[in-house]
Amino acid sequence: MTCASCVTRVETALKRVDGVSAATVNLATERATVTIDPSRVSVDQLALAVKDAGYVLHSPAEQEFPSSPRSEPERLRADLILSAVLTVPIMGLSMLSALSSYPSWLPLSPTQSNGVLLILTTPVLLYAGRRFFRNTVNAAKHFTADMNTLVAVGTGSAFLYSALVTLFGMAGSFTTAHVYFDTSAAIITLILLGRYLEARAKQRASDAIRQLMALRPSTATVMRDGREVVVPIGEVRTSDLVRVRPGERIPVDGTIREGITTVDESMLTGESLPVEKCVGGTLVAGTMNGNGSVLFEATAVGGSTVLAQIVRIVEEAQGSKAPVQALADKVAAVFVPVVIAIAILTFFGWYVIGGIGLAASLVNFVSVLVIACPCALGLATPTAIMVGTGVGARLGILLKNAQSLERAHAIDTVVIDKTGTLTEGHPSLTDVKKLGSVDEERLLRITASIESRSEHPVGRAIVEGARTREISIVEPSAFEAVTGFGVSGVVDGVKVLVGNNTLMRENGVLMGNVVAEGERLSEQGKTAVFIALDGYIEGVLGVADRVKSTTPDAINDLKVLGLDVMMLTGDHRNAAEYIASIAGINRVIAEVLPGAKADAIRRVQSEGKTVAMVGDGINDAPALATADVGIALGTGTDVAMESADITLMKGDLTGVPQAIRLSRRMMRTIRQNLFWAFVYNVVGIPLAASGMLHPMIAAAAMAFSSVSVVGNSLRLRRFAD
Repeated sequence: MTCASCVTRVETALKRVDGVSAATVNLATERATVTIDPSRVSVDQLALAVKDAGYVLHSPAEQEFPSSPRSEPERLRADLILSAVLTVPIMGLSMLSALSSYPSWLPLSPTQSNGVLLILTTPVLLYAGRRFFRNTVNAAKHFTADMNTLVAVGTGSAFLYSALVTLFGMAGSFTTAHVYFDTSAAIITLILLGRYLEARAKQRASDAIRQLMALRPSTATVMRDGREVVVPIGEVRTSDLVRVRPGERIPVDGTIREGITTVDESMLTGESLPVEKCVGGTLVAGTMNGNGSVLFEATAVGGSTVLAQIVRIVEEAQGSKAPVQALADKVAAVFVPVVIAIAILTFFGWYVIGGIGLAASLVNFVSVLVIACPCALGLATPTAIMVGTGVGARLGILLKNAQSLERAHAIDTVVIDKTGTLTEGHPSLTDVKKLGSVDEERLLRITASIESRSEHPVGRAIVEGARTREISIVEPSAFEAVTGFGVSGVVDGVKVLVGNNTLMRENGVLMGNVVAEGERLSEQGKTAVFIALDGYIEGVLGVADRVKSTTPDAINDLKVLGLDVMMLTGDHRNAAEYIASIAGINRVIAEVLPGAKADAIRRVQSEGKTVAMVGDGINDAPALATADVGIALGTGTDVAMESADITLMKGDLTGVPQAIRLSRRMMRTIRQNLFWAFVYNVVGIPLAASGMLHPMIAAAAMAFSSVSVVGNSLRLRRFAD
């Protein structure tokens, strides 16, 4: 495909097939996304419909990149070199022939010079420029026209006229007529140059997918019959034990069974610091193993790996069409026929009314055809989306489609779920306060020792807190779990009670003013854990789901972007407001049941807000789907990510302002592209029709328009938060 008219033609052909409910064609990626009823239509039928429209459809099974993007710039480069080499002498000889007095030292007569120009120009048009004429004939067979038609008719008309003047130069009015071989050759060369630069730029724009695919190694070392065997990546199966040595890429997703290492997951999350991995840790295909050798069990292979899913999401996003492109599509549908009509009117207007003669009228006719450029209209949106989604994937930001992108830039309110999104999602030991004679270290040592036998999340948080503080833990001599209240037992000969207020009262422990201390912790959203040793209260611990260290900065970044930030939680209001104050959030929607989160989003939308919902859990999925834009953390559930418009592969909120900045930058780029594409044609065509543009200048401008649109989109590659 070469322009927006091609896109319209292929889309129309696909939509006419019985059983196709939707079809979107992308000029930049040369891909079609088609929604079909498989019981009524097959891929072969789609291919036949596309063939009837004058194109060839390659199924994804045939090759990963259907248009062979690596070879297209090479073919264009070869044709450009031939065209340029021949155009230089054509231009030189034409300028000499155009002098007021024909050079006497030139060993050729004017007629002979024209003959040489005809010989030199013929291969430029018919070989180097063959694609324009071949595609024009192909389009004509299907009673359509595209950009190739404009180029072929324009250059062909100038060439044919000049050839007639040359071949019949001795007859009639052709004797002194000027020839335009230089115009035809220069137009072909300039447009080939533009096509070549455009193809190179499009190739760079689509590098994101290739770079992602290149992350997957071609082989893997697996255990077979007790020994290590290197096999092609396609032969790895789930449950296989895979060996990865230092410096190797992880071939498939899996869980570590032996060894300790560090892994560079920057391709997945955008985070540059390596992550420590031990037995039980998860590995993702494409990430880089550090300095350890590990044996892991394959849990996902082929298209089921996280890397494959990321590639699929990026491909789908790049193939989607933003609503802002709708106007350009409508214009493209009638663009070429309208331009041809304007060119014909220009010719007859100047020839019949203006009376400037056949040759000059023909020049204006050619200028109109050549200046018009549906390419820029067709590339304005998809190139920006292609580059932007690739940049997003590199930063760990996955956009589901272009519609999500367009909605995301208009967000004015961000609603964030608390647990696992603002906070770490699991309890941690936050406070250790002694209330008696026992010092804090011994108090925590005894408590952690008794809780080491407990399976309760609060107990595990206390044990982890003691280990973090490098406090040794001993085995209790007695242990009993009191469901719903706490635990009891004996440590170092001391009778220990650890639990809530009720457990203390039922065991006759005098609480006194200690209850107030527990209430203070509760108001801060913390669980108060009382400790009694030999029947006397000795201390209280605070356990809470901590706010992630990166959360306050992320919230501040959102405010800098001018966004209103809210927290959504099922917690008691006092506890919720305390957490919100730490995070830097002013507005709290608290005491919301899991099933009512979507209703809470609707209430915010009813205030006239454009809402983004950020979450990570199963119970967040309805709210994510209800919001104008759903943003899921990649560390959350598959259901949440499936419901979201944007997935952040990082496990914190820093990607949210980054994603919104990226969407705003992409939309600004798209609008710039569309503006200049429309302005270029709106201004250029009237100038050409008025006789103010020479065809060669028009050709250069046309080539520049497409290159400038793609080049502007490529500036997104420099995006940084």
